[in-house]
Amino acid sequence: MVNELLIRQQFFDDLAFDWDSRFLNSKLDAFLENFVPFFGLKQGQRVLDVGTGTGILIPHLLREVGSKGEVIAVDYSWNMIKACKSKNESLFNIGFCISSIEQIACIDNVFDAVICFGVFPHLENRLKGLFEINRIVKKGGHLIISHALSSQELRIHHKKASSIVTEDFLPNSTEMRNILKKTGFSEITILDKPGCYFCLAHKY
Repeated sequence: MVNELLIRQQFFDDLAFDWDSRFLNSKLDAFLENFVPFFGLKQGQRVLDVGTGTGILIPHLLREVGSKGEVIAVDYSWNMIKACKSKNESLFNIGFCISSIEQIACIDNVFDAVICFGVFPHLENRLKGLFEINRIVKKGGHLIISHALSSQELRIHHKKASSIVTEDFLPNSTEMRNILKKTGFSEITILDKPGCYFCLAHKY
């Protein structure tokens, strides 16, 4: 398991510095500008961006939480965080953390929302990760699992990618609801359609 984690970290480390040139474009940026408002974030909230990568989501999250809010960007890839910091470190209301969500060092009930954009299929231990997310989300807070592809499109995309992520996929809607309920989430909404995957779950 440790070797597998190191291999995955190295895979994303190697991709970090040309990630934006490969994936960040005007189409994705426009998609996120329209998509992120559906996350239900509010001014002044504290948000955790899990698997932040190079921070593609950060400008959109900061717009939602405003100057009195805060975004913490977490990723287990050193180079992804390095790239993310180089673009955002001048901002006063953003923090950075190198960690996997399965073992993040964080006190309980601290975040209003946790965002997993483009990362959930890559979690090593989904149950452990979701239990950790539930632990650090405030009561009344919520979790967003999202992608700019449907679950089927994502499966096809990963099948064509490196063998390291070939088996990384989203659970079907029934399985997703079951693992979210098992880890303490409720009021689950799932939208899975071409060009978009959106899952919203609450902690009460």
